[in-house]
Amino acid sequence: MATLAEIRAKLKSTEVNRSTSNTGGDNAIYPHWNIQEGQEAVVRFLPDKDPNNTFFWTERAMIKLPFAGIKGQADSRPVQVQVPCMEMYGKTCPVLTEVRPWFKDKSMEDMGRKYWKKKSYIFQGFVLNNPLAEESPENPIRRFIIGPQIFNIIRSALMDPEMEELPTDSVRGVDFRITKTSKGGYADYSTSKWSRRERALDEAERAAIDKHSLHNLNDFRPKEPTDAEVKIIKELFEKSVEGEAYDLEKYGQYYKPAGMFYQPSASTNSSPASASNTTAAPVAPATAATVAPAVNTETTATPAPAPAEATTAPAGDSAKRAEDILKLIRSRQSK
Repeated sequence: MATLAEIRAKLKSTEVNRSTSNTGGDNAIYPHWNIQEGQEAVVRFLPDKDPNNTFFWTERAMIKLPFAGIKGQADSRPVQVQVPCMEMYGKTCPVLTEVRPWFKDKSMEDMGRKYWKKKSYIFQGFVLNNPLAEESPENPIRRFIIGPQIFNIIRSALMDPEMEELPTDSVRGVDFRITKTSKGGYADYSTSKWSRRERALDEAERAAIDKHSLHNLNDFRPKEPTDAEVKIIKELFEKSVEGEAYDLEKYGQYYKPAGMFYQPSASTNSSPASASNTTAAPVAPATAATVAPAVNTETTATPAPAPAEATTAPAGDSAKRAEDILKLIRSRQSK
């Protein structure tokens, strides 16, 4: 387990780099976003099982692709499909590669933010004070999907020299208080904070760790897409920008709206339509798109990159801009 000094050093390094550059369907995930306004949940974060992870969390980056509805369903409502951002795995993301230049022009910024990656952070630990009326899982070691607002509070405190010990330490660690209020009609967690008093894990908590073991947090990130699935992600992005309806028959085996059931038909073609080679794409599990529940209830959005120097941008309304964007994308593909 990393020391507090190592965590601080890596956080500083991350800040420098930033300035220059399968969660399951069970109740293992604690839905802190469901607590009522004015309520507080007290949790105790635990270390990651992975000894190579400096932090006691892992970062998740997802991209939301909006669609006008479901193809073939006349009364369908707009839907969103979440796909993993390849930058989460240290790879080039085909979506962000296309979106980044949009921030060079102010008329494209809103559209760029819509397709920009949304970050969240996976933690694990105990729920000590639970205001929710829920059935507790057999394994009391819960997972937490934390948004940017709470995460920034956690990170800022770790950089405070007055914090002398890791908050996950079994003897001298501290609990964390998630407090929900509202601001401007939205949920607000800005008053969440670390407890002032150190608290050693009690006998029951230690026994739970011995019995159930800690999780490797990376196991709860979406699996890394294959080359074929990356092509599908790019294709879905283009369809989304074009304003098309989501094709469940074509893409359901890869990525689909959360909670939507997909039953493959005998005629379903399992290879990506946009694949230029003749190698059939491996069929991904239908759960690939539902690994990340839509739980982002914090109002702090993941910041998009700052606009670069202005360049000539496509003129006209959003539909015209989308058409121009697609022309640029396809022009690069043909080259």
